[in-house]
Amino acid sequence: MNRLLAVVALVLMMFAGVSASALEKTDLVTRVVDDHVLPRMAELAETAVALEDVAEGACAGDSDALRSAWGAAFDAWIAVSHLRFGPSEVDNRAFALAFWPDTRGKTPKALMQLIGKSDPVVRDAEGFAEVSIAAQGYYALEFLLFDPKVSMAGDAEYRCDLVQAIARNIALNATAIHADWQAYADVLKVPGNDIYRSEDEVVQEVFKALGTGLQFTADTRLGRPLGTFERPRPRRAELWRSQRSLRHVLVASESLAELADILSEGGTEGLQQRLRDGFAYVQEHGAGLDDPAFQGVSDPVGRLKVEILKLSLDDMREIAALELSVHLGVTAGFNALDGD
Repeated sequence: MNRLLAVVALVLMMFAGVSASALEKTDLVTRVVDDHVLPRMAELAETAVALEDVAEGACAGDSDALRSAWGAAFDAWIAVSHLRFGPSEVDNRAFALAFWPDTRGKTPKALMQLIGKSDPVVRDAEGFAEVSIAAQGYYALEFLLFDPKVSMAGDAEYRCDLVQAIARNIALNATAIHADWQAYADVLKVPGNDIYRSEDEVVQEVFKALGTGLQFTADTRLGRPLGTFERPRPRRAELWRSQRSLRHVLVASESLAELADILSEGGTEGLQQRLRDGFAYVQEHGAGLDDPAFQGVSDPVGRLKVEILKLSLDDMREIAALELSVHLGVTAGFNALDGD
């Protein structure tokens, strides 16, 4: 399907002749970096540091302050999680922050192993950075904050140390990503370097990030719990324990809408407005769902509501692949989620 979309986009470009000029692409990249990437990366770092600070004083799993700080920090990650290139990928930082989907249940196993041994590695920041990524990041903290078994396992003092170690590691990775983006911004804005040879390659990278975010949100955040009509999979929903599954779809969609709005400016035949309307419908429909963890997918009526949300995001993917790509003069291509 991806190859077919790429071919269609190429054919459309041959006849449309409406791709942005080199100067326009330079301005476009600057806007993406300055108005979308850098502000959200700054928020990623700020909320991660705030989470670390809160965890130092409130490390109990049922702490409202800790849960609130974790939620704010997680929101900030979801808002940049489509930017799976550059500093986010250095040293597996993205996976260390967000190891999901966890198809084999490695996260609770890794946490229980640490707790069971009272492993002192939690008191060594460098050492903890080397433990399994399944025991690191935002998803690991969900188990320590919301899972009945993990949140009560072992000694309370050790669980506190573990929470603080994870929060500290999140802050280290988030601030490193943000710091590196200060320099990487110029790599994007001024191509002709070892990474990007031209503005076209940079625009292709950014466009690919939009596709990555749309695909992951539609196929993974929504597709996994939907499963099939005969076999829905509500327990495969993201963060069902903390009731944040729907929230992540909406947070991701809001950030992707911002990126799509920048990329579609000046597009023909109301392209930008149709993308705005489509993303607005996702927010409106999602806000009306009384199913924060998608546990209603086993019920036909509840399932239909979630399917409509997914179809709406699929529509955004199609517009991006067939029309936005033409406007930008790039191919639909492959994204970070595609295999070889």
